[in-house]
Amino acid sequence: MCLGIPGRIVTLDDAEPRSGTVDFDGLRRPVCLAYTPEAEVGDYVIVHVGFAITLVDEEEAAKTLAVLRSMPDAIETELGA
Repeated sequence: MCLGIPGRIVTLDDAEPRSGTVDFDGLRRPVCLAYTPEAEVGDYVIVHVGFAITLVDEEEAAKTLAVLRSMPDAIETELGA
């Protein structure tokens, strides 16, 4: 199963397509930000298979992360090693 995981953008890269680093509850991964051109450092995005697909507010991201934390290794499994 693949989930959309919320994370906070911590850096933006000078690359095409637009990309950056997103923090998922302590795990940081490179993410394509081409579909969320309005996203900036500090914003929360929903990431699916390495692509940020939408912005989400911090409160909603926190709720979703709380649910994911309740499932053993859910975040790590979805994001890979």
